[in-house]
Amino acid sequence: MAAAPNLPAPMPTSQSAGLSEAARIANTFIAPSKTFADLRRSASWWAPFLLLSVLSLGLFYVIDQKIGYHKVVQNQIDASPSATRRIEQLPADQREQAIARQANGTKYFLYGYPAIILLWNLLIAAVLFGTFKLAAGAADLKFKTAYAIVMYASLPLALKSILAMISVGAGADPDSFNLQNPVATNPGYFLTQANSPFLYSVATAVDVFMIWTLILTAIGFSFGKVKFSTALAIVFGWYVLFAVGGGALGAAFS
Repeated sequence: MAAAPNLPAPMPTSQSAGLSEAARIANTFIAPSKTFADLRRSASWWAPFLLLSVLSLGLFYVIDQKIGYHKVVQNQIDASPSATRRIEQLPADQREQAIARQANGTKYFLYGYPAIILLWNLLIAAVLFGTFKLAAGAADLKFKTAYAIVMYASLPLALKSILAMISVGAGADPDSFNLQNPVATNPGYFLTQANSPFLYSVATAVDVFMIWTLILTAIGFSFGKVKFSTALAIVFGWYVLFAVGGGALGAAFS
């Protein structure tokens, strides 16, 4: 009787190998559960960080070329009654110098924005990590996984940067441009900040891409013992607290 032929060993499946970084990024938009499940295998976050950084820096460069940070700062001053009063108290020959200094400071600060992405997402991850650990019973959650979840969930904001680049590059009105709200993705875009700083801040927080990010964040944390509804309540609860508190603080100093 003939011996059975030697068969080749089966190739490892894509599931066992995990997702590539490109697949993770794509699935964040089309099948987010796959991305966040894969983060349990490998909690790397460098790919979304690089993408967010490159697109943010690209936006700031386009703003510099098309609008200029002198105009950006002037618009910020005009939108704040307190800033307007401060600049008007200066002698006429010093006002232009003050705006120029602030414009240069804003420009250099924004070109260091990748560091802000790292630190801001680190703070968000720390708050959510502690909350899910203590209040939602996510005992098996690791901090590096929480940080990766926050990074990947931020990817819709990259789309907002792209839209803002297109808007500025196509000739957005320099006189109405607002660096903090550069594109019409929230009700605050259609309000005048100086008229009601608190309402403007809260309306700006109701942003399509931010809501998308919050939902992705809840999906990312809703694995294991944590229900999706619980994750939504925690994520949106923190965001509402931040938005209302930030709006009240901004209004107090406007």
